[in-house]
Amino acid sequence: MKQQAERINFKPFGRAIKSAGEKKGLTRKELAVQIRISPRYIASIENSGQTPSLQVFYRLVTCLDMSVDQFFFPEKVVAKTTQRRQLDTLLDNISENGLRIITAVAKETADTEQKTSLK
Repeated sequence: MKQQAERINFKPFGRAIKSAGEKKGLTRKELAVQIRISPRYIASIENSGQTPSLQVFYRLVTCLDMSVDQFFFPEKVVAKTTQRRQLDTLLDNISENGLRIITAVAKETADTEQKTSLK
């Protein structure tokens, strides 16, 4: 007896691709050049949720520093979201002095959020 394969809804992935590209300052055309596909193919993934090939999927998530756990395991807590992975990439290019500044801001933000949640 054949089992029906569960079809993954790629519309949230398409929206995330679009958002991640915008955050990186990439146009659809620039992204297409980087991962060697047509801009039209990216548009169909972003707007229609077209299922990308495994190769294209891999190129997209690595180019855009995306976490895919949120799409495959939405009920689980994701260790590193796409935004955290993108921040990690940015931090790799910041000087030690810049990292000290960012650390101070992060500590202050965490303290403020903790105080707010206790009220």
